[in-house]
Amino acid sequence: MAQDYTQLATDIIKYVGGPSNVNKVIHCISRLRFYLKDETKADNAKLTNLNGVAGAIYNAGLGQYQVVIGPAVEDVYDAVIAQLGDDVVDDAATREIVEATQAQAKAARPTNLWGWIVRGFQLLIGTITGSMIPIIGLLAASGILKGFLTLFTSNLHWIDTKSTTFVIINAMGDSTFYFLPILVGYTAAKQLHSEPITVAAIAGVLVHPSIAALWAAPTKGMATLLGIPLNATFFGLPIHIPQYTYSIFPIIFAAWLARPVGNWLKKVLPLSLRSIFQPLFTLFIVASVVLVLMGPVISMISAGFAAVINFLVTANEAIAGLVLGGFYQTLVIFGLHWMIVPIVSNDIAMTGHSVLNGLINFTMIAQAAGALAVWAKSKHADIKGLAMAGALSGFAGVTEPAMYGINLKYGHVFWMSSIGSAVGCFVAGLFHIDMFGFSGSLIGFPSFFSAQNPNNIWIYLIASVITIVVSFTCVYLWGFSDADLDKVKGAQKKNVFKPAE
Repeated sequence: MAQDYTQLATDIIKYVGGPSNVNKVIHCISRLRFYLKDETKADNAKLTNLNGVAGAIYNAGLGQYQVVIGPAVEDVYDAVIAQLGDDVVDDAATREIVEATQAQAKAARPTNLWGWIVRGFQLLIGTITGSMIPIIGLLAASGILKGFLTLFTSNLHWIDTKSTTFVIINAMGDSTFYFLPILVGYTAAKQLHSEPITVAAIAGVLVHPSIAALWAAPTKGMATLLGIPLNATFFGLPIHIPQYTYSIFPIIFAAWLARPVGNWLKKVLPLSLRSIFQPLFTLFIVASVVLVLMGPVISMISAGFAAVINFLVTANEAIAGLVLGGFYQTLVIFGLHWMIVPIVSNDIAMTGHSVLNGLINFTMIAQAAGALAVWAKSKHADIKGLAMAGALSGFAGVTEPAMYGINLKYGHVFWMSSIGSAVGCFVAGLFHIDMFGFSGSLIGFPSFFSAQNPNNIWIYLIASVITIVVSFTCVYLWGFSDADLDKVKGAQKKNVFKPAE
């Protein structure tokens, strides 16, 4: 039976300053994100004490007051909208309010070089986050589907790889990755306030079969530039066409460029011609810039960065696992893990696997196991309920409810869980774990089935058990007691860059 979130929605609205204080509200994978008229009217202490709320924080960089809910965020959002009305829903009528709020939040400009670097990094992570969050579920679902397909073909031999059944299901699993630029183009355009349909069409140019063929079947004897093949010409100009299917960053740049180009065309074109020629010229100009100039540059930079990361991870996988296991969830606190997501996505799309993601997986299991230990040890019903909800969410691949509702809030739960994470990742790296999908934690087990290495799933299971046992034991013995409830401090995210999602 579905839970009724009406009272929780009422309390949240009350403690963010009441209906009159809300300009707009949106949600992502685990948070309600309010644009408030006056953020000082929000009551952090009362919000974080609500049963069903894992934490709350104001992000000055984005002008958002964020309330961490967890897996039930969409249901709570619907309950909030039912009480506030459609006027606060994300649509064109409220966009000016949002932009004005963000402009006020960013009005204090940096006064030194470091300040500009931090601000630029904050904006970059914010853009990546806003572009990727809406499709994370699809990426995870595709990875799980591909994992089950491997299980049913290579392990159980229930499906023949030469059958049309395999072809159809394989296309279901591959489609999100193959058409990733179109999906990211649409979401990035909404994030950057350019025209989503036009940017999606630009992404369609990048993944068009004829463009992909230029990369897949280069002409013999072609010219090169710094060893890079110039495999096409554009109005006589030799250019390099990389593989854009599965890519992310070139289309994010296109979404950014489409806004000023579109706005300029809107000013200079007659009203009678605007509806046709604005998207036409925007598509031609932005697609040309991406194909001729920025696309190849961005692709080479991102490929080089990914190669460096993968070299560091695979050079000594056990040591890499130890370091990642101990500190990766700290990156989540600062939101820096969103710089890793495109690398993992690109790895899986281009090679079919990701060692890096295989190691990161156990950090989620560890935080969930830490929350589970709190559930087992606490005698307070409200804490047990919050801890169990956080544990289940963490085992399903979303660690924020566990981290902000329990692990960062009480005693040393977070760091004790990180010890278990380091041990589990070390063991996984020692036996050369690999991962063949995007979805992690316990729910992502199908991503570890491998036709080439049947033992990979057993490595995953052994490392998962070790991670759970060590994390649970460390937290139960040294990380938490009910006495910590008296000295709890609300888990506030450090607003150095952008809060993690």
